[in-house]
Amino acid sequence: MLYVVKRDGREVPFDSVKIANAIKKSGEEIGEKLRESEVLRVVQKATSYIEEEKKSKITVEEIQNIVEKSLIHEGYKNVKVVYSNYRRERTKVREIKSDLMKAIEKIGVETDRDNANVGNNFSSKLLRIASESNKWHNLAIMPKRLARAHEIGDLYFHDLDSYNLTINCLHIPTREMLEKGFNTGYGTIKCPKRIETAAELSCILLQSSQNDMFGGQSHPDFDNDLSIFVEPTRQEIIDELEELGVDNDKIEVLAEKRLKKRVHQAMQGIVYNLNTMHSRAGSQVPFSSINLGIPNSDDAALICEIFLKEYEKGLGKGEQPIFPNIIFRVKEGINREPEDKYYYLYKLACEVAAKRMNPTFMNIDADFNKEYYDKGYMPATMGCRTYLMKNINGEPGCKGRGNIAPVTINLPRIGMQAKGDLEEFFNILDTRLELAKEALLNRYDVLKKLRVKDLPFVAGQGLIKGSEGLSEEDSIEPILKQGTWGIGFIGLAETLVSLVGHHHGENKESRELGIKIISYIRKFVDRITEETKLNWSCYATPAEGLSGKFIKQDKKIFGIIKGITDKDYYTNSFHIPVNYPISIKDKIDIEAPYHKLCNAGHISYIEVDDRPSGEIIMDILNYAYKSTNISYLGVNFHIRYCKNCGGFLDSSERKCNKCGSEDIQGVSRVTGYLSLDERFGPGKYEERADRISHSGNKKNYSVI
Repeated sequence: MLYVVKRDGREVPFDSVKIANAIKKSGEEIGEKLRESEVLRVVQKATSYIEEEKKSKITVEEIQNIVEKSLIHEGYKNVKVVYSNYRRERTKVREIKSDLMKAIEKIGVETDRDNANVGNNFSSKLLRIASESNKWHNLAIMPKRLARAHEIGDLYFHDLDSYNLTINCLHIPTREMLEKGFNTGYGTIKCPKRIETAAELSCILLQSSQNDMFGGQSHPDFDNDLSIFVEPTRQEIIDELEELGVDNDKIEVLAEKRLKKRVHQAMQGIVYNLNTMHSRAGSQVPFSSINLGIPNSDDAALICEIFLKEYEKGLGKGEQPIFPNIIFRVKEGINREPEDKYYYLYKLACEVAAKRMNPTFMNIDADFNKEYYDKGYMPATMGCRTYLMKNINGEPGCKGRGNIAPVTINLPRIGMQAKGDLEEFFNILDTRLELAKEALLNRYDVLKKLRVKDLPFVAGQGLIKGSEGLSEEDSIEPILKQGTWGIGFIGLAETLVSLVGHHHGENKESRELGIKIISYIRKFVDRITEETKLNWSCYATPAEGLSGKFIKQDKKIFGIIKGITDKDYYTNSFHIPVNYPISIKDKIDIEAPYHKLCNAGHISYIEVDDRPSGEIIMDILNYAYKSTNISYLGVNFHIRYCKNCGGFLDSSERKCNKCGSEDIQGVSRVTGYLSLDERFGPGKYEERADRISHSGNKKNYSVI
């Protein structure tokens, strides 16, 4: 009887079936489905090698060496490469799990760049050390087939370090929380009476929420929610003027002048706070988004106008504010046309975006937005592109709701495994979708063990739907039923190249196939929504660190393939490759249909040279919003400013033309949010370097 000595010292009977299963899985990774006879031949060769050893006991490592030798002998070199890669990955996992000192030592030198908003200070490093250890803990406790899918790169479980600890993101019910007051743990904050206090507390809501969650937070109707504090402030000013004996005929004009000054101070405070206050153990400023642009009163319009102007000013020296991400909502009859009452706000938003790359813009006339707007529910989104409106378990809308957790499918790998066979592609996609569903349901089972006291602010203070009436010892399961569960994807462009030789920017056949693939995912999530009574959705994943992770793993398996693995990143979600020359009009036309399909979140970017004018940005938006069903859109360019005086530089300038300083800061957009250039991770650094303008040159902006 032959016994296998496991790594923990246990001895178990030798089982050749385990070798057969490992060989089959390795073949499937590269699309080589070995017949039973072929697998049996390799197993028999391995068994003969083992018998030659004439041992009664053999170690796992010795068996694995023999399997690799047998695969080479039988001519399955590619399968051996996959088998070896997975073996190395498991070895690396074991080493980190058994001795975290190596990981801690590495992080102690410098934090990784998976998150471009994380710095390199003490608290950042401490958080990353804790994060790293919990990742391996979570891989160890989940079913082995799920852990394997993540480790080999079939799927990616986002924020694995938070798998057992918390949920993703939230659209804060801002007005409701400010009106009723809240407690961050050290006492009750009453309803504010002045706009300055309301503005400050709006930042506290973002910061405190982020300490409970792993994703970002938004004010989904910022200008309308804060507008209710304008009139009390106005009345306070009028009362003060009357007490000072100011003539009645002068009070109104003077009061409005002082009111605007105070609103300016309040909005400036928000910009300053969201770029300086920290969350998550002091490791980063909050991932914050602010939705505005469709005011329901003149006071709300005042908030919107002044906030945009304060953001445009920048920070103390005029530096670029990184946060918040601003989403300006555009709607015919409200602000889109010159005759609309609030057209001036749309024009101002375009001018600010031309200088600061913010706001991004959301089309409320896209049919899937307008459907809810017409019913009285205001659509909103986040910089990370989280979007949700439908709710199978209650009232629709986004306030008090967010994404619970996402998982992303490595689409290019499926394309390469299918080897041009579309039927095989969809067969493999089916298995990955089912695996993604299983992974998120496993996460559901883990998360429902959390209690309200584990999310003391967002659940304990009732910010999130489903928390109504719960006590601190109750399970958060009702909350899990109100949020969304996103199945995302990356690299549609590379997937299409692997299947038909061209991406969707290049020909009609690829465009049709791209829509077919993402429609297939959308139909799957719609079906399981009805089956499970959870809110499943299709996610255009905002891959940051993941863009480089997946392709790095796939290069080891498939090598360098032109148009697929011949760079250091996969293309974000459904986007046209960043280095492909295409007009603004064509990019908008091709990407527009995916916005409706990706109901968990989506965005499209237009890349332009230097800083465009506000008129150019408005022209781009007007084409997109009047001619297509596209929703969320951003205009990208590279911002460079002097850290000494705040002056802006063109791309060709190497030193400040105002003060002569060579201390220049670059800012670009990464996965929805702005970031300092030096904080980009390896994959995104390479992607940014490859970006080209969609106009060709400034003269061609008028192509739309």
